[in-house]
Amino acid sequence: MPANKICCYIEIMSRHSAKTAGRSTKTAGRAAKKSTKSVRSAAKKASKSARSPVGKINRTTRVQGAATKMIRTQSPPVQPVAAHEVPLRTHKYQVGEIVYYTSPTFGRAAATGSYTVVKLLPSEGDDYQYRIKSSGEAFERVAKESQLDRA
Repeated sequence: MPANKICCYIEIMSRHSAKTAGRSTKTAGRAAKKSTKSVRSAAKKASKSARSPVGKINRTTRVQGAATKMIRTQSPPVQPVAAHEVPLRTHKYQVGEIVYYTSPTFGRAAATGSYTVVKLLPSEGDDYQYRIKSSGEAFERVAKESQLDRA
């Protein structure tokens, strides 16, 4: 044969052998990945064990079956709570109480007279509000505490 000719022999592989050949390269790749991963995790564990935890909890290592000991560090200081807080004001009148309603001078002139407190409402500014009802009216009104007096 002359020196410049190349001979090549190609054999067709069956599907089954092609799959197993692919698998073997994949498993070889996986094994390589696992080995590098295990090396990395071992290095990580070694570096963790070399470090001591900052602050919170210091765990001592087990010595011949001794129990794990936890040492707690001191908590940061807590700000003191003010002892003299402003007491919350409560409603002057209670549900079911009969009050005398004085209508405001501006706007609609409402019927002044005796009303029953039906519901306590939240404050609007400095004044608490009440839902009141008169026995002579079919509807309820909203009145401020400054518009009511004890009957």
